[in-house]
Amino acid sequence: MPLATRVVSPERVAVPILAAISVSHLLNDLIQSLLPAIYPILKRDFHLDFGQIGFLTLTFQLTASLLQPMIGTFTDRKPQPFSLVAGMGFTLVGLLTLSQASSYPVLLLAAALIGMGSSVFHPESSRVARLASGGRHGLAQSVFQVGGNAGSALGPLLAAFIVVPFGQPSIAWFSAVALLAILILFAVGRWYQAKLADLRAKPRTVETGSLFSKRRIVISLAILVLLIFSKDFYVASFTNYFTFYLISKFQLPVQDAQVHLFIFLGSLAVGTLLGGPLGDRVGRRYVIWFSILGVLPFTLMLPFADLFWTTVLSMIIGVVLASAFSSIVVYAIELVPGRVGMISGFFFGFSFGMAGIGAAALGHLADVTSIGTVYTVCSFLPALGLLAYFLPKIERKHA
Repeated sequence: MPLATRVVSPERVAVPILAAISVSHLLNDLIQSLLPAIYPILKRDFHLDFGQIGFLTLTFQLTASLLQPMIGTFTDRKPQPFSLVAGMGFTLVGLLTLSQASSYPVLLLAAALIGMGSSVFHPESSRVARLASGGRHGLAQSVFQVGGNAGSALGPLLAAFIVVPFGQPSIAWFSAVALLAILILFAVGRWYQAKLADLRAKPRTVETGSLFSKRRIVISLAILVLLIFSKDFYVASFTNYFTFYLISKFQLPVQDAQVHLFIFLGSLAVGTLLGGPLGDRVGRRYVIWFSILGVLPFTLMLPFADLFWTTVLSMIIGVVLASAFSSIVVYAIELVPGRVGMISGFFFGFSFGMAGIGAAALGHLADVTSIGTVYTVCSFLPALGLLAYFLPKIERKHA
C-alpha cells in the first residue's frame, strides 16, 4: 500500500500561539472539570442517585458532542477567528449558573451551557494548533491537548480545597479563570485573523488527497471510533466515579479521594504530551495500537488492588491510555486531508459523547450492582485495541 504524501510547512512552530492555545485549553477544561469534581457535594446536597449524576454528565457531553462536528464543518468553509471568545462566554455563563443552581433542572441547564462552550472551543482551537504547528502536527496536537488534560487534573484539586470547604457558591470565584481565558483567546483570535489573511494573499502548498478508497477510509474511521469508544468509556469510569470507588472501597474522605483523582488526571496529561511527538517519530498507527491494547493488563489488575497499587495502576493506565488520543486525531485528519475542522469536531465531539453515554450507563450499572462492578466490567474494554492492527499506514517516520 503506498504511503500518503505528508506536506510539511516550511514555517517554524509558532510557539507563543501554541502555548497560548494550550493555556486556554487548560483554563477551559479546568472550568469544565469542576462539574464532575463536585459530584459528591451535589449528590449529598441535592439527594441525587448515581443515575442522575450520570444523566448530568450526559447532558454536558451531548451538548458538546452534537454541536462540535457541525461547528467544525462550518468553520472549514468559513473560519471564525473570534468564535473562541464567544465559546468561552458560554462557559462563563454556565459556570455562574452552576454556582447558583438550586434545583436539578438548573444543574442540567448549567451543564448544557458549559457543554456548548466546549463545542465551540475544541474544533477551532484544534485548527489554530495545526496552523501554529510548522508541520509538526503530532507535537502541536499533544501540546494543545495536554493543556486540557492539565486543566482537567487541576479542577478536582481546586474543588477539593476551594469548593468543598466553601460550598457551591464558591464556584463563581472561578469566573476569573474564564475572563482570563477570554483575554488570551482574543489575542489568539487576532493572530488567527492575520494568519488567515496571509494564507489567502499568497499561494501555498496544500495537502494531497487521500490515497485510499472511500471504503478503506470509512472502515478505518469506524475502527478509530471503536477505539475512542473503548478509551472514553473507561476514562469516564474514573472521571465520574473514581472518588466514589475510593470512598466505598477504602473509606477515604472526599478531599483525599479527589487528590487521587487529580493524580489520575495528571497522568492523562503526561500521556497526552508523550503521545503526539511519539506518533510523529514512530508512526501514529503503532502508538494507537499499543496505547489502547497495552493498557489491558493494568485495567484487569485494578479491581483487585489495594489502595497503594490502585494509585500506581491508575497512573500507569492514565499515561498509557492518554497517549493514543493525539495520534488518533492527527491520523484521522491525515486520512481525510483538508477537513481539519470537521474531523477534529467529529472526534472531539464523539469523545465527549462517549464519555457522557459512558457516565450515564456506568451510573445505572453502579445503582443496580455496585461501584466496584463498574471497574470489573470496564477492565475488558481496552481489548478493542486489537482492531488497530487493521489500520493502514499513512505516514512516514520522522527523523
